[in-house]
Amino acid sequence: MGMIEVEMHSDDFEEFAAKAKKDFLYYDHLEGAKAETRAMLKMAVENAVKAGALPAAELPAFVVEVPGDATHGDLAANLAMVSAKTFGMPPRKIAEIIVENMPDNTNSIFKAAEIAGPGFINLFLSDSYFGSVVMAACLTGQNYGRTKVGNGEKVNVEFVSANPTGPMHLGNARGGALGDCLAEALSWAGYDVTREFYINDAGNQVVKFGKSLAARYLQIILGEEAVEFPEDGYQGEDIKERAQEFYALHGDAYAKAEPEALEGALIDYALPKNIQGLKEDLATYRVHYDVWFHESTLHESGAIEDAIAELDKRGAIYKQDGAVWYKATNFGGEKDEVLVRANGIPTYFAADIAYHANKFARGFTKAIDVWGADHHGHVARMKGALDAIGLDGNKLDIVLMQFVQLVRDGAPVRMSKRTGKAITLTDLLEEVPLDSARFFFNMREPGSQIEFDLGLAVKTDAENPVYYVQYAHARICSILSALKQEGITFNPAMGFGNTQLLQTREERALIRQIAAFPTEIAGAARSYDPARITRYVVELATLFHKFYAACRVKGEQETLLQARLALCNATKVALANGLTMLKVDVPEKM
Repeated sequence: MGMIEVEMHSDDFEEFAAKAKKDFLYYDHLEGAKAETRAMLKMAVENAVKAGALPAAELPAFVVEVPGDATHGDLAANLAMVSAKTFGMPPRKIAEIIVENMPDNTNSIFKAAEIAGPGFINLFLSDSYFGSVVMAACLTGQNYGRTKVGNGEKVNVEFVSANPTGPMHLGNARGGALGDCLAEALSWAGYDVTREFYINDAGNQVVKFGKSLAARYLQIILGEEAVEFPEDGYQGEDIKERAQEFYALHGDAYAKAEPEALEGALIDYALPKNIQGLKEDLATYRVHYDVWFHESTLHESGAIEDAIAELDKRGAIYKQDGAVWYKATNFGGEKDEVLVRANGIPTYFAADIAYHANKFARGFTKAIDVWGADHHGHVARMKGALDAIGLDGNKLDIVLMQFVQLVRDGAPVRMSKRTGKAITLTDLLEEVPLDSARFFFNMREPGSQIEFDLGLAVKTDAENPVYYVQYAHARICSILSALKQEGITFNPAMGFGNTQLLQTREERALIRQIAAFPTEIAGAARSYDPARITRYVVELATLFHKFYAACRVKGEQETLLQARLALCNATKVALANGLTMLKVDVPEKM
């Protein structure tokens, strides 16, 4: 895209702004600058070859990146360093030749190039580049940060998928925040995203659910001593509550019913209530799904049998001792797996193969599952099974999520799931603000364990990172409101037309961070790491607070005041969009 040149004070500013907004929509300034850097350096080499300063040779791969220290330039390239062998001369000499042969372009987004150390080429971006970043954020508003790098690829993101046999626990809480923000990052990066919840409403866990409910129901009637509770039954208080509800409706009408009839009646009563409870809890947590997929439909439709038949056709199964086995060892597995037990009941793994085959049959070209780290052993066998059934296992990506450790006053908070004292999502949200929960669970990459500090999560000061970011947004709103009361409002034509006045270290650092927003979103989408968004907004808030401490807005000459108002508005947009992606409130007052 390069620079957009315009006379800011022209009568047709509105027409210009409309065109600029269209041009800036889905544009990534930082990636654009990197691409322009690569093109310019390649052209400089071509010029040097034509001039006889460098021999003709194929350029090796080189990197253009943002240096850690802004005094070393806005972008840096290692082209000269990696070309020493190619051109047969010292890197610094190559760098000097490249810089000397850079094209002279008055419309370039660069204002200077320097050579550092043994041959790094550091480039400094022009005032117009920084001005266009501010303008882009202001003009595109709620869409700033969106790109089309995903090219509309259909992606299925499945996350949480908690068993409906009990309430959601702390791991589900992290998975909900992580999966939802990952899906949002993918959507902002231009992917066609479907959020999906897989309801395990069939199989052994539902059988166990029914037996647990039946035991609790009979204990209400006959007493706890008279009815033995299944050794592997679900111990939670929620089981007792559902049994009590069922008893309140039916009394002892099922006291002498056959076990299968009693268990079936209890499942039919309790399971839909639990599923509805999951939906309501997740909605409270600001997680909304496009698809709620029932495992039971795979059994009812014959999809599991179809999957097994396809594996059989491809020679990937065998029968032994009355059971149907999958040749997992032929597809990277450590041992072969049972698909259908000797009693004719398919295993969970068979249903899982059919379910993932169904995802691709629905037109998704990429399936992303968010799983707990304890499922790591299932990754290779699931990918291998997709290869075995004729699908590409590489189209399935698994995000493994580490566990959460609750702490209070530096000490772990321990609760046992087996004794019915596990902390649930509902428990957590009764103790900490929803914004803190969503934000804290996305502060570390999925593969890192999280220490969730209950004390910090309720603080209303700068020590709490979500409060710190929200306060930066509210502070900008306060600045704009206070100025408005004095009759001073943002004049876009004047503000955009004077962004070259934004020269201080704090102003430039803030603009660089605003420019990085689309790149960070795309990076979060590619690396499946939504924590990049939380880190981004924390850094943006930090840089704004530094700008606020160093640069006045009120009381400055009008041209500088308007330029700084443009910067405040651009920062406000990036902060709001980042928090919105995280499904965190964006307050205007605090």
